[in-house]
Amino acid sequence: MEMTTATGVNRQQKAERVTALAERLRDVPAVYLADFTGLNVQRMTELRRRLREAQAEFMVVKNTLARRAFQGLDFPELGDLLTGPTALILSVRDPVAPARVIREFAEANEKRPAVRAGVVEGRLLTGEEVKVLALLPPKEQIFGAIAGSLTAGVGGIAGALGALVRDLALLIEEVARRRGGQPAGASGH
Repeated sequence: MEMTTATGVNRQQKAERVTALAERLRDVPAVYLADFTGLNVQRMTELRRRLREAQAEFMVVKNTLARRAFQGLDFPELGDLLTGPTALILSVRDPVAPARVIREFAEANEKRPAVRAGVVEGRLLTGEEVKVLALLPPKEQIFGAIAGSLTAGVGGIAGALGALVRDLALLIEEVARRRGGQPAGASGH
């Protein structure tokens, strides 16, 4: 006889859910953990709609199931952040787009949802790093700047690439500053 929990889900069904979630997390370029406390149904619906438009998915799963799925993905430390109401926001294509949507939405909704952490293309990010990431321009805008520079000749390409490198360096310095450290290669003299 198969044992079921108070919610009517047996262990096999839970294991299947964990496996399905782990596979889903493995297939996306980015996942963000956010506390959605304080958002009413209307705001949650609006956030889900905006995320769908950005080709992202908003999921609420039991913390224990998410914790088990993260353990199978070499990010067990994310399990420590799974306390209280937690949403998983999965990027389908552009890993930065959901971070941007969350930032813009939170600015208009009393800082909710609050991002706790993220994993972008295999790299663990703090909530603060996700906020900085959200400030990057969309890929299309970057590619557009490069394409526009192509018509301006080699000098234009060098200028566009130099600006991108400069912006990336500033982003890295900002992340390092927020972490309380120095950027790589900086001397302490």
